[in-house]
Amino acid sequence: MKRIYKIKRIPFGKNFLAITLGEFIFTTGPLSPQDINHEMIHVRQQRELLYLPFFVWYAVEWLVLCVKYKDWLKAYRNIRFEKEAYRHESDLSYLSKRRHYHYGD
Repeated sequence: MKRIYKIKRIPFGKNFLAITLGEFIFTTGPLSPQDINHEMIHVRQQRELLYLPFFVWYAVEWLVLCVKYKDWLKAYRNIRFEKEAYRHESDLSYLSKRRHYHYGD
């Protein structure tokens, strides 16, 4: 399942290429296989947390990290869901061997 939609821009952060909302990936440009893998990791994370809890956890963790680091981008890069996706985006077989609920691994 890949539902990828081209949009003009991501509403926040002009430097972001894509955002995953549920089963949908929205992008401002072409995605490499690594980019798609990164976003598909987010799809899997969101599914296993039943979507809404994922977004609540993501937002709360980001806010806490913003206070901790006083830098929104550093906070974003340290969200456990992003750490997992960035760490494994180049491993195109990662999703087939990924363990459930191991964010940040």
